[in-house]
Amino acid sequence: MRPRDSRRPPAAACYAAIMPNSQPRLLRACRRQTVDRTPVWFMRQAGRYMPSYRARRAQHDLLTLCRRPELAAEITIEAAETLGVDGAIIFSDLLLPAEPLGFRLSYSSGEGPAIEPVLRDRAAIAALPENRGGDLGYIAAAVAKVHAHFGPRLPVIGFAGAPFTLASYLIEGGPSRNFLATKRLLYSDFGAWALLMQKLCPLLVEMLSQQVAAGAAVIQLFDSWVGTLSENDYRHFVLPYNRLVIEAVQALGVPVIYFSTGTGGYLETLNEAGAAVLGLDWRVELDTAWRRLGYSCGLQGNLDPARMLAPAEDLRRAVKRLLDQTREHPGYIFNLGHGILPETDLEQARRVVEWVHEDNG
Repeated sequence: MRPRDSRRPPAAACYAAIMPNSQPRLLRACRRQTVDRTPVWFMRQAGRYMPSYRARRAQHDLLTLCRRPELAAEITIEAAETLGVDGAIIFSDLLLPAEPLGFRLSYSSGEGPAIEPVLRDRAAIAALPENRGGDLGYIAAAVAKVHAHFGPRLPVIGFAGAPFTLASYLIEGGPSRNFLATKRLLYSDFGAWALLMQKLCPLLVEMLSQQVAAGAAVIQLFDSWVGTLSENDYRHFVLPYNRLVIEAVQALGVPVIYFSTGTGGYLETLNEAGAAVLGLDWRVELDTAWRRLGYSCGLQGNLDPARMLAPAEDLRRAVKRLLDQTREHPGYIFNLGHGILPETDLEQARRVVEWVHEDNG
């Protein structure tokens, strides 16, 4: 399967016109090329730890901020410029594809997302509409606004939830501790699972293709919950579909960063999906992980988000330790091992960006 329009998208054409040595360091790192300094950005870099974001949330709920391109773009731009990072990840939510599939999506304060009705059997899966990616055009519209603002000087990072993570939310109806409903479907009716993947993958490819066409120069695929699976289950139930989505997006000329949590035991299998960069959580050592992978892909991560709450000097040592582990090979992107915590001090986050950029070995 390939996106309907495989022509070179505007962002890819924009960056292709720049001399290779002048391209943004984030793109160079994704391609494992040398950089003048380590690129850095943060997952959830626009969020509740920022006073300006809290002010907007006092006026609008989360879904309104996501659905209105002008608001999503403003939030994205402000966070990237305030922090001085090397990439502007679009402000959005990985569960938005639930709505064009016919689900009701809501967020309760302190309780996370809720999806209704839950998806539990083959008949309900078969009744899901076919690719409705066009209903998510507001995400691409926000990407276009951010790309128009930054142009080639700062790459826009688009994203989506990976097939397993999106499916698990639909099946569980929200976050889960043990994912029993998801595993019950996996283990009892593989045909139903395969049918669900056939519904979700085209939707995700269409959604991400729109973001690329609108100006996203990098795509991150979030697989937040896949670590609940064993390596064998990952290979059987997840890997083929991740590979399908990643190959389709990278065929557009943009690199994909594949981020997952709780998967340090089978990084080699994750790498078989073919993403340009693997994003790691904080539970694995960067240098050990990269050796295991034979330096065959880029690496992103993986400071524990809670480290951002430590005293500045302790935090600076933790940042330097990660940089020291990755100096010998091109292709490293500094990030956290998950999203910025709401309790994080904004100035502390800005310091981390400065330390990464100032580091000379």
